[in-house]
Amino acid sequence: MSRSRRLVHAAVGGVVVLSCTVLTAPAQAAPEADEPVGTVRLVTEKRVTVDYPWAGASGFQYRPGTTSVTTVDYPDAVPPAHAGPDDLASGTDVVNSRDGRTVTQRHRSTGVTATVTIPSGHAYRAAAGWSVLTMDGTGALHVLRAVEGTLTEDTPVTGFPAGARPVLYRTGGSVGRLAIVYVLDGKTSVGLVDLADGAFRTYVTSDEATPQFAFNDRWLVADWKAIRVDAEPGTEPTALTRADARPEAVVGDQLLLGNPTFVQGGTEAALTARSLVTGASSTVLTSSFGGIGPTLDGGALATAGPSSLDWNIHRITLTDTGGLTTTKVARVPAAATGVQGLAVAGGELFLHGATPGASLRYSGFQLDADGRPTGAQTPRSPALSGTTCLPGDAACPQLEALGDGRVGYLWTDSAGQESVLNVGLDTSTILSEPTDGDSGGRLAGGTGRYVLYNGSSGKQRLVDFPRAATGGETTLTRDRTAAAVWGQTLWTPGSTQGSVTGRNLKTGTTTTLATGAPCTPTDLQAVNTWLYWTCGGTAGVYDRATSRKITVPADHGPARLADGFLLRENRTTHELLLTDFHTGTAATRTLVKLPATDQNTGGSNGRWAVDRFGGHIAYLNGTYGEVSIVAGGVPTSPLAQMEAQVYSPSVIGRSMPWSPVWQLNKPSTWTLTLTKASGTVVRTLTGASTGAAVRPAWDGTTDTGAGAGSGPFTWRLTAHPRDGRGPDLTLSGTMTLG
Repeated sequence: MSRSRRLVHAAVGGVVVLSCTVLTAPAQAAPEADEPVGTVRLVTEKRVTVDYPWAGASGFQYRPGTTSVTTVDYPDAVPPAHAGPDDLASGTDVVNSRDGRTVTQRHRSTGVTATVTIPSGHAYRAAAGWSVLTMDGTGALHVLRAVEGTLTEDTPVTGFPAGARPVLYRTGGSVGRLAIVYVLDGKTSVGLVDLADGAFRTYVTSDEATPQFAFNDRWLVADWKAIRVDAEPGTEPTALTRADARPEAVVGDQLLLGNPTFVQGGTEAALTARSLVTGASSTVLTSSFGGIGPTLDGGALATAGPSSLDWNIHRITLTDTGGLTTTKVARVPAAATGVQGLAVAGGELFLHGATPGASLRYSGFQLDADGRPTGAQTPRSPALSGTTCLPGDAACPQLEALGDGRVGYLWTDSAGQESVLNVGLDTSTILSEPTDGDSGGRLAGGTGRYVLYNGSSGKQRLVDFPRAATGGETTLTRDRTAAAVWGQTLWTPGSTQGSVTGRNLKTGTTTTLATGAPCTPTDLQAVNTWLYWTCGGTAGVYDRATSRKITVPADHGPARLADGFLLRENRTTHELLLTDFHTGTAATRTLVKLPATDQNTGGSNGRWAVDRFGGHIAYLNGTYGEVSIVAGGVPTSPLAQMEAQVYSPSVIGRSMPWSPVWQLNKPSTWTLTLTKASGTVVRTLTGASTGAAVRPAWDGTTDTGAGAGSGPFTWRLTAHPRDGRGPDLTLSGTMTLG
């Protein structure tokens, strides 16, 4: 059987991924829906290279990759007292734009403008500040400048070697000088033309065909040789110790070195500074590369950050003592990347896509009690390899958010052998449990530590990923039937028609319920006290709390049970249908009309997902990389414990704290108190749940930092529902230390 990734992106024009423009289909009309409470965009974590079309005293322009130019103004820019072509120093804030033979110059701070007309027979070569460099038909260079706003003054360049062939013109940290690289007699040299009087001077003759160089009004550094711009004629440049990094700019007496040609694995490129006076080196910005350059006022700009999720442009300027200071001046937006799977649980939206460049990752977005995104995209797994997928998969890979901050997903190797994997609590750990050679399977559900796997072999496996595990463990293998796991209970069809049996996975005790189903269910799902069953043509929900039997629609599938409601997709009309049954009577409404073009094939966790631990719904809205969130609007159940991993260690400490896990049914804020037998409270811990799981850690110390000692302790957990619905939940127990 041919197995391949199943994914079609509905994208919009103009979206840029890294440095390549994505060719896309037109955007579809916005879905007819309940108004989304928020929208997030999955972006790549790969840091994009930027360039600076202009960078001056009051602001700058930057362009990430091949996208359009963005202009940024410095909030503290102070315009000069005088600005005009006769005031060369004020050119640090001049933007030059050329249209044919006309160069328009605009001083951004004062609004003063001037026009330079390029004479017939001259060719434009470069511009810096108020000055324009041209070359005439004989090869002679000229500095042009406006007089009284519109007239053009022509100053011939003197001192440029006869027979020299210019190969490069470049601006640097100066509006008084412009660099020219030229070739003469097979040698490459670098010099500066003084834009005030047109005098050219050669400073460095290089052994390299394309020497790296940087300059400002004080220094020129080329081919790892440095020389003062005002040095006496005949002065030899000083040789510098070469580095793997390249010269990017000179700020004051500091040479900035960045974008190294080689970086050791596991390290980050950094922007460093080397004093051209003392030789001392320092780090200016860590994780800096892909966009470093001088500004016309003698400073510099540089990109830096841990990833594209926090990739910024920093302004580098001199301090009063000659040192360097950096200021964050712009956030570089990350490029969108496709969503290959989505899930939502415990107030967190999980998206699967190629975010670390070419590698895949699960990323998370925290949601508030109303479903609104409250923070930026956060990595929630290591970089992952791709997997093969079965035709018709809802997402690739199949995934299930487990409500405890983790995601279980199905991974298939090149031989077709499957494993159940678990990620989410950090960005370095992957827990795995092979299916003993089974393949062609599906994830049938999961919560907390348990994931249910249905193999094509006809076997069903329950995989356990307990607290502090280094891998998964298959705790139960049985013949495949409809089944659901919620907390520590596995629900399966009973021995009589319509009955369902719940097995406690820890104690082995069973409970059998009569759901009223006129068949042996072909699908079972469980959330809180709700049990959903379907026989294909009929479906219902059984409320274990009240023994109510509620008939729900079975005309569209697949269905997904949530807390008090059912979610289904009509694949003909593309409507997402919500059936509210929490009152005992089913009522159905259209929640959202999804885009007609699939981004992921299939149903739940492909195009949409629902939070069984809170009630919010997420769906692909038809724009590349975007997911919208809408509230279900159905009251949630009271806070309850689903499962707990509370153990009694004899010894704990900072390196081995007591780390219990209480799996609750929805997010909470919590307080945990530790009390000695005498009744003295020795430690109070507070926090917010990870998903819907409470995960504290006590290192055996008191609130003052002293050791709590040995003996019996009572713990008391009080959890407050984050959505404010229902009373607090209080749990307690004992443990003995030492």
